[in-house]
Amino acid sequence: MGENEIKVNIGKAAIFDLDGTLLDSMRVWKEIDQRFFARRNIPMPDDYASAVASMQTGAIARYTINRFHLDERPEDLVEEWNEDALLLYSTAVQPKPHALSYLQALKASGAALAVATSLPPRLRQAALKHAGMTDCFDQVCSVDDAKSIGKEEPEIYLLASRMMGVPPDHCTVFEDLLVAVDSAKRAGMKVWAMYDQSSAKDWDAIRSEADGAITDFAQAPAML
Repeated sequence: MGENEIKVNIGKAAIFDLDGTLLDSMRVWKEIDQRFFARRNIPMPDDYASAVASMQTGAIARYTINRFHLDERPEDLVEEWNEDALLLYSTAVQPKPHALSYLQALKASGAALAVATSLPPRLRQAALKHAGMTDCFDQVCSVDDAKSIGKEEPEIYLLASRMMGVPPDHCTVFEDLLVAVDSAKRAGMKVWAMYDQSSAKDWDAIRSEADGAITDFAQAPAML
């Protein structure tokens, strides 16, 4: 951005999802799911990943136990997934193209920045550190912080808005899931969709619902 544009986003905010939006991480969860089912000699259903995509981790555990009639505790499933994920998020997950430079440009332009994620604290901290994004954000919140069942509800976006002190109609959300795009719109926010292979089947609907759509953060708007 040029000097005359440097503060174009004062009073505005950007709220970012992590998995599938800022981070190219959905394949990590596919690997974690495959390990989980292989340990139990259960064939992994084709619809499993999409069924749980918008849920927070505790809800996924309860859903999985109920669906597959597992004699296990939700907290033990969560711990198993988190142990697998922590290694991968700390070492393997990469940012989406130009994500870091876009965050830095928005910050320089005066925008407030927040993360709105379903990831538990230690995973999001590991991911942000590995991606070099730790210092980019003013606030970080989760669906748990919002006392919400998941991103099919708008509460997480409204919480991020309140935490930053920026009204919803001055916030822009970046998301990759159709249910999340819909929720952010219902929160009264502008939404830009990031393409992710995990939700490719919904891409036409996502683009129709969102205010804009990108496949690379080099295409993201300089002015929110």
